Amino acid sequence: MKLKLHVWRQKNKAAQGRMVTYDADNISPNMSFLEMLDVVNEGLITTGEDPIAFAHDCREGICGSCGVMVNGVAHGPQDATTTCQLHMRSFQDGEELYIEPWRAKGFPVLRDLVVDRSAFDRIIQAGGFVSVNTGSAQDANATPIRKSDADEAFNAAACIGCGACVAACKNASAMLFVSAKVGQLSLLPQGQPERQERALNMVSAMHEEGFGNCTNQYECEAVCPKQISTDYIARLNREFIKATLTYPDAKK
Repeated sequence: MKLKLHVWRQKNKAAQGRMVTYDADNISPNMSFLEMLDVVNEGLITTGEDPIAFAHDCREGICGSCGVMVNGVAHGPQDATTTCQLHMRSFQDGEELYIEPWRAKGFPVLRDLVVDRSAFDRIIQAGGFVSVNTGSAQDANATPIRKSDADEAFNAAACIGCGACVAACKNASAMLFVSAKVGQLSLLPQGQPERQERALNMVSAMHEEGFGNCTNQYECEAVCPKQISTDYIARLNREFIKATLTYPDAKK
């Protein structure tokens, strides 16, 4: 395969970025998207140019660090797939690809395709955890949990925090991410003692980080590699409203 790549290049957070065009030759359809970028970088290094910076870790679709925009779509054209698991057979020979980093105030560009996702870490630190002493591991049936609740909690826990939901949303909203974290713990017994404070604190942290509001257009659900449902956003709204009734003076 031969491809024409238009890649966002930016030296650092303060620098002016721009699109740069590269030819990608002799690309195997069986390569992953990141392997294709590796091949392009080998060629750039050979000619003395700076390689394209992009984030990755597991390359198995479980860490979320690889996310980029491909032709305007977070993680690329294949549903329920992270960028590292996207293969070049999803594209046509001779196709032009536009590759950009996430675009959001909460995700400042560090270099080229790499963005700072630490805002998500700070939202988790605001309440996405259980701080009560849960003791040692319990027997499987010691704490009864309805199967429907267990299934919903498991689905929410699948969120890998990649930020695709933010990148796809016109408001750069992080509601799908926050709702998955709040929803998971609100469904489990261990999450009940801090349930209301968690909803208040995480929503507050989300706004402080500069993420926008949800306007229910479902772009986030469409690009989520783990197919997190927007039903969790409705659950988060209910959790937040209940919490504000209990703590009317809480910061919103």
